[in-house]
Amino acid sequence: MRNCYLSRNYKGVDGAGNKAKTDIERIMEEDGFVNIGLPQTRYTHTVLAFLVTLAGVLKAPFCLRKGDRLVLQYPLKKYFTFVCRMAHLRGAKVVVVIHDLGSFRRKKLTVEQEIRRLDNADYIIAHNEKMKRWLEENGCRRPIGVLGIFDYLSDTEASPHGKPGKPYEVLYAGALNPRKNTFLYEVGVYAHSFRFNLYGNGFELDKAKGKDRFTCKGFVRSDDLIATAQGDFGLVWDGFSVDACTGDFGEYLKYNNPHKTSLYIRCELPVIIWEQAALADFVRANGIGICVASLADLDKVLDALTPEQYTAMKRNVKQVSERLRTGYYIRRALGEIYSI
Repeated sequence: MRNCYLSRNYKGVDGAGNKAKTDIERIMEEDGFVNIGLPQTRYTHTVLAFLVTLAGVLKAPFCLRKGDRLVLQYPLKKYFTFVCRMAHLRGAKVVVVIHDLGSFRRKKLTVEQEIRRLDNADYIIAHNEKMKRWLEENGCRRPIGVLGIFDYLSDTEASPHGKPGKPYEVLYAGALNPRKNTFLYEVGVYAHSFRFNLYGNGFELDKAKGKDRFTCKGFVRSDDLIATAQGDFGLVWDGFSVDACTGDFGEYLKYNNPHKTSLYIRCELPVIIWEQAALADFVRANGIGICVASLADLDKVLDALTPEQYTAMKRNVKQVSERLRTGYYIRRALGEIYSI
């Protein structure tokens, strides 16, 4: 029996999704997994990228042996069902690591189509307990494990942060276009005990309420951000409203693990997160941040925070950051499969 994976082409790793996938491939390679596809590539030309991935997919089934265990990272778009069926014909089992569910924010699949597709696997690793429960409640019949949080490989050391002083600096990173982050244009009026450092492109400062509470840092590559991040907290929030995470992107937080959370932790920043987000359970359990119902409450919460409480969060974040740096969570999730 061998543990195998299928590598493919990734159009760069600056995006969160590809960074998570290439990290998992690297961890599997370090642990002796066999790549049954072509070597990993990062071509940006659309036709070349398609052809390289297709060639790897067509090659993969012929490299599998009876009793092998194949780990696929989901979604694999149009190839997923084909690869699963060919693996089963070769006598192999298929383990799926979920990165994104197409039936949520992108609406590329119906829920029924997504569940039917995932049922081609033999075992599924969901982001967290809430995603696992959602899959089960919608009819998924396969055994489901839980990742916990995405690991984040980087040899870069987090920059040392001095003792925070009020107003706290809250770091927010990502694509800052108004469609996904409408709340940013409203939240400034509630910021008295804190201000924002924004990392990314697309924020229109002149349209923001309380614009004097924002500092725009521009786009910074993830390794550079880990080394230079300026802030006392990292914010995990999405959608239109300061009172809750709304819209397709906001609702998705109830089930998924945003990769930016892992980036903040690697920056050794405590996390501020919506209390109904799936990862809020992880934040509470590990003592690495603050869960709030509304960003309108954040000023009061931060004003009441003691230096001792903040120091405890920082200590806990540093411990979790070391786990993310070494691939602890995906190794644990894959390790649980061996006993099944």
